[in-house]
Amino acid sequence: MARIGGRSLWLAWPAGLLCAAAVTALAVIAAPGVPMAVGFVGDTLRAATGRHVVAETAPPAPASDCRHLYSQPLWSSLVWSPQALLSQRHTPPASTPEAVAAAAPAVVVTCHWRGEAGRSIETTVSTVSPDGAAAVATTLTAQGFACSTAADTTHCERAAGDLLEIHDLRADRWVSSTLSGWMPDDYAAIVASHAFFGE
Repeated sequence: MARIGGRSLWLAWPAGLLCAAAVTALAVIAAPGVPMAVGFVGDTLRAATGRHVVAETAPPAPASDCRHLYSQPLWSSLVWSPQALLSQRHTPPASTPEAVAAAAPAVVVTCHWRGEAGRSIETTVSTVSPDGAAAVATTLTAQGFACSTAADTTHCERAAGDLLEIHDLRADRWVSSTLSGWMPDDYAAIVASHAFFGE
């Protein structure tokens, strides 16, 4: 084997042996921790897989603030509307006191938008029991709302001039919107989708 000029063989051998001894010592010290490391990695992977399954099957929590109820385009159109002002509250739907009394909902959030020339939009997201949801639908129908059910969602609406009232119920969620002179495209559908599915 060819030697490299300037290298001392009597220094290289001891240095090589010292390095080999250091690597061997480190391997001996680390050996007891190998089963623990393998177990830790396995537990982490199993836990991550378990969390993923729960995230797919568990229903999303209802939006607790107004920003999470809107898609980005709808949010932008509302925020940049002339004289737009948002108030976040925890008040029940103002338009249907009879339905509120029948359902006894737990209000999650109420988003009240005020715009120019008296235009306004108010949306309330609530949680209700199955009996409460049925009571809402029955009460709204009795008040003249047109109600229909599709894909486990009950949709009720009533229009009178510039005032449009829309209610969507699915599982334990009730989304109530009142639009007065201000009707963005697909407003109720977008808000309901975010409230029901977190989309």
